[in-house]
Amino acid sequence: MSSVPAKPADLVTVNIDGKDIAVPKGTNVIEAAKLLGIEIPHYCYHPKLSVVGNCRMCLIEMGLPAVDPATKAPIMDPASGKQKVNWMPRAQIGCATNAMPGLHIRTNSPMVKECREGVTEFLLINHPLDCPICDQAGECKLQEHSTAYGRGYSRFVENKNVKPKRTQLGPRVTLDDERCILCSRCIRFSKEVAKDDVLGFIDRGSYSTLTCYPGKKLENNYSLNTVDICPVGALTSTDFRFKMRVWFLKETPSIDTESSVGANTVVWSREGVIYRITPRQNDAVNDTWMTDSGRLLYKQVRSEDRLLVAAINGGTSAYDMAMKAASDLLRASLSAGASGEVRIVGSGRSSVEEQFLTKKLAAALKAPVALVSRVGKGDGILLSADRNPNVRGALVTGLISALPSQQLTSLAADIDAGKVKTVVAINEDLAAADLTAAQLAKVSVIYLGTHKNATSAAAKVVLPTLTVFEKSGTFVNQQFRLQKFTKAVPGPEGLADDLVTLANLAASAGAGALPSDLTGLWSTLAAEAPVLAGLSYAKLPATGAVLDSAAWAGLPFVEGETLHFKPAAVPAAANA
Repeated sequence: MSSVPAKPADLVTVNIDGKDIAVPKGTNVIEAAKLLGIEIPHYCYHPKLSVVGNCRMCLIEMGLPAVDPATKAPIMDPASGKQKVNWMPRAQIGCATNAMPGLHIRTNSPMVKECREGVTEFLLINHPLDCPICDQAGECKLQEHSTAYGRGYSRFVENKNVKPKRTQLGPRVTLDDERCILCSRCIRFSKEVAKDDVLGFIDRGSYSTLTCYPGKKLENNYSLNTVDICPVGALTSTDFRFKMRVWFLKETPSIDTESSVGANTVVWSREGVIYRITPRQNDAVNDTWMTDSGRLLYKQVRSEDRLLVAAINGGTSAYDMAMKAASDLLRASLSAGASGEVRIVGSGRSSVEEQFLTKKLAAALKAPVALVSRVGKGDGILLSADRNPNVRGALVTGLISALPSQQLTSLAADIDAGKVKTVVAINEDLAAADLTAAQLAKVSVIYLGTHKNATSAAAKVVLPTLTVFEKSGTFVNQQFRLQKFTKAVPGPEGLADDLVTLANLAASAGAGALPSDLTGLWSTLAAEAPVLAGLSYAKLPATGAVLDSAAWAGLPFVEGETLHFKPAAVPAAANA
């Protein structure tokens, strides 16, 4: 959906409000004006959707240089000495007007001002002025444009046409129909991006209504994007609706961890509580969209099965005591002197920095490392087949050299053979990877994780860790794009950052003192991982940096094609 950058030869010069600007050929007037810092108000236009021109708010004056019809010679204005401009007698819509050589635009003329006032007055005829209670307050373009471009009063004295409220279009989206201005953004998004043509208008004139087609619901995994792009508060999130005013919320950049796509997100929180997740624009990864399922991940922070205290042999413990117990177990394994006494199960959901420290821990213990593959069905948009967000990070850091499998078959065999005494499981449920309860009972398990599961229940030592919302770090997505996420809320009281826990474990295993902060870690990372040379967490761009992936080009990654990812060769299993 993103536009291809134009070659210099494709640039055309247009004049907007007396200022010349060179823009790529085909750029519409709204985007061209934006480059000059000029706002052309609009509702139905969205840069990632097709143009329909049905709100009429972006009306502008348009003209072209005058030429003699017979000779095609320029007609000059004797007063100014410049070529005359033939202005069209009626306003035109900016969204459907593309840049062409010599095009002249006026965005602030008396005609344009009168048009905007008229459109605003028309839109407000049946729209309730319930801004104080509207859930879109703070994010409503109708509110903002009415203030900036409206007349300030209405001549409409008849009764408003009152339409239905609180209509459920699907499990996650609520429609307040009386606020809908029929911009059709939601209809176009469903058809063009989500590939689920489920919405449409019925009836005519003031009685036109947004609705689902008979027998259908707005229930695809991208339905909440219609809420994001609704300019007037007609569509709201059933989950977030009336929970919090947006101006009270803090915005923190983050990454969707449900798959290797790595959609860019914003986490909205207040006083340590997360209220919602919305997409963050990155035209190279997710445009301005994300999945509904990714928006719900914040609920894991306060879920009932969250691990909040450390444990030793099933009993709760202070974090420091549990750390000492884990260190003692590792030292005991080392003193046994047998290579292979300890095994480490890392995680494709750990950050690059955590995977780097896991590698250091494994090196100190001379312990083999395994990762668990997590594969689902990709949807071809923003949910990939690889449900780990950072398998490529494990490759980049050197934690693994081959792609993981879904079962820990080798580890299970070694446990049965008595070759393993201790297993360090990092945010991975070993039982879900086909280790039996009897096998878990044969070894001492040190479990680092965020939530309870069969492995935490069987572990000798449990060290609770933080969710992605409670720490900072980086992931490498399916494009080998290194992207950073930032701590949005504090972790549970008494828990250390995962980097501190891993650095302490590695130190107790003999790895020496390791940095446990991002700045210090990145100095070491950039020096030891060739593809990360010259990079640092602090200077990583908001849109990420693409790494050189040539070293792993031959690996059979499971992802199929998604919105901005096209694998060189798609394994048949990935598209099943």
